Amino acid sequence: MMRAAIYARISSDREGAGLGVQAQEQDCREQADNLGWTVVAVYTDNDISAYSGKPRPGYRSMLAAIEQGQVDAVLAWHTDRLHRSVTELEEYASVCDPNRVATHTVKAGHIDLSTPSGRLVARQLGAVARYEVEHMVERQKRAKIRSAQSGTWLGGRRPFGYEPDGVTVNELEASAIRSAAAAVLAGASLRGIAKEWNAQGIATATGRQWDMTGVRRVLLRPRNAGLMEHKGQIVGPAQWRRILPEEQWYALRSFLTDPARTITTGNARRWLGSGLYHCGACGQTVIGSTANGRRAYRCRRGCVSRTLTGVDEYVSKVVMARLRREDLKHLLSAATPSTDQHNLEELTVTLRRRLDELARLFSQGQIDAQQLSEGTRSVNTTLSHVRDQISEAYANTALEGVADAPDPGEAWSRMPIDRKQAVVDLLCEVTLLKGAEGRPHGWRPGQTYFRPDLVRITPRS
Repeated sequence: MMRAAIYARISSDREGAGLGVQAQEQDCREQADNLGWTVVAVYTDNDISAYSGKPRPGYRSMLAAIEQGQVDAVLAWHTDRLHRSVTELEEYASVCDPNRVATHTVKAGHIDLSTPSGRLVARQLGAVARYEVEHMVERQKRAKIRSAQSGTWLGGRRPFGYEPDGVTVNELEASAIRSAAAAVLAGASLRGIAKEWNAQGIATATGRQWDMTGVRRVLLRPRNAGLMEHKGQIVGPAQWRRILPEEQWYALRSFLTDPARTITTGNARRWLGSGLYHCGACGQTVIGSTANGRRAYRCRRGCVSRTLTGVDEYVSKVVMARLRREDLKHLLSAATPSTDQHNLEELTVTLRRRLDELARLFSQGQIDAQQLSEGTRSVNTTLSHVRDQISEAYANTALEGVADAPDPGEAWSRMPIDRKQAVVDLLCEVTLLKGAEGRPHGWRPGQTYFRPDLVRITPRS
């Protein structure tokens, strides 16, 4: 009696139901009954391509069973289910031949790997299968390039901010993206955005909760600005409606990818001065800490230590007083796009039109490849400088929602800690000076004491 092992595999199973391998197994079982073989094992690799070269656990387990003499024959739906490369075929034959294991397929019949002519037929079938899959991959690549160049959606999982068709804007999610982009440019943290979205019940496109990495990934997508991306490169405008103005997205990308910007993965900052106030002795930023029930700002080198609550209350009073001054109106320019910024955005449109014109002239033979290359390089250099200026303008919006509020000081006091820090950093530099705090004149036991002269607040120009 022949002990048969069934091997079934499909390359892609988007639904994850394994229906393809189940159908192959059923056909193979019927073939085993026709041959009078007994099925003793079934090996499957679901959603794994043989062409990709990825490990196939089911296939490797079957080879091990053959080497151990546990099976006498292998049943597969077709030879291309077993292997799509000559290398794999040779290994398979080298394992089957010494163990006298027969190979039979539902579609191609018996494959005799024990004779030179049988192995020749198997190699030819493998070569044809390899050609077919390589041809298919090439067609898919060309189709993706054409889709990218035309700006059409390539399909796949629903992108956050859009409906399942990948084109129609989901207004609720789009509004969250717009608010998050403005908030991040104004000084909000990615962790804070993730926490806010989770609290509002806004889930990811797959129904999960947000973390800072997921928020960053969504905000960096070119599709938010109506741009088409292919292999990490922006190749042109897309055919769907954008969620963010293109230049705002470029500013956001510049901000989030700036190597000088540190993105922490630890606990969120709890105190106003953590990572913001500076030590007057060494210049490093201070951290908030608690020791023996006393909260204090301490320099990492141990130069200074100041009572945390006292420093924060003092800085808060100074900042709120500054925000309530009558001359605050001139700071509104930092919270709204200026005329110069609008002019810069118009200039970027003109520069992109020049790139299109260069491409048109080259396609018509009016300029050669060298002229196209030099012209494109020159325009892109200018475009990069312009976008840097726009990024600086957008990144200087910490006062958005503060300077134009009825009571700017009160509006600032209600903001999350990261937004508060952004405003403080915009208005002034806080330095904790070295020196013993000492007890002020008239101090009595049980009273707290604080010396503002050891906190230097320098307004920024």
